[in-house]
Amino acid sequence: MGRVFLFLLVLLAVWLLWRAFGPGSQQRFQSAEANQPPAIKGPDDDEEFLWNIEKTRFKERRAREEAERRAREEEELRKKFGEDLPDSDNPPES
Repeated sequence: MGRVFLFLLVLLAVWLLWRAFGPGSQQRFQSAEANQPPAIKGPDDDEEFLWNIEKTRFKERRAREEAERRAREEEELRKKFGEDLPDSDNPPES
């Protein structure tokens, strides 16, 4: 009786392995995964979040470059016309 039981357990193990790793198993698992959209697991997987970060950094960089350009132009005007130009930050008091 023990040999029959052991034979049935081995047969069951072989059948389970065949179902899990046999021909056609890859197609069964891929079709189930292909129907689902990729899950967003964190903010670094979210394309919209990453795009917003990139836009924000671009705007900050553009504003910094614009401020540097204005400072250079103002410095060039000061050198060209001398120190008698009023500061744009400190208007003359009346």
